[in-house]
Amino acid sequence: QVQLVESGGGLVQAGGSLRLSCAASGRTFSSYVMGWFRQAPGKEREFVASITWGGTGTYYTNSVKGRFTISRDNAKNTVYLQMNSLKLEDTAVYYCAARNGPWRVGVQEYDYWGQGTQVTVSS
Repeated sequence: QVQLVESGGGLVQAGGSLRLSCAASGRTFSSYVMGWFRQAPGKEREFVASITWGGTGTYYTNSVKGRFTISRDNAKNTVYLQMNSLKLEDTAVYYCAARNGPWRVGVQEYDYWGQGTQVTVSS
């Protein structure tokens, strides 16, 4: 069982930056693939980024490549999402998720979810 708690969301102007954090409970954090997803109003939840157990493999959806960076600190049971050059279309609730298995991007492939943190980008 893994419990996830996101933080770091907020209101930011377009072009600005935010860093999201996701703190995980449990002693097996390092064995989970971790992912960030987002859901904008009226839209389905979508994959943003994921990172493998040791942090050596990272994957991004095309729309955030070059702007977002996912990282993890297994000693702190925490995964991060650094978001730079934010755009209006990045506005969404961002969710942290954990998967006990090989890397995947599907929402349904992840086993544990946080409660989400709101990111709002203004013009």
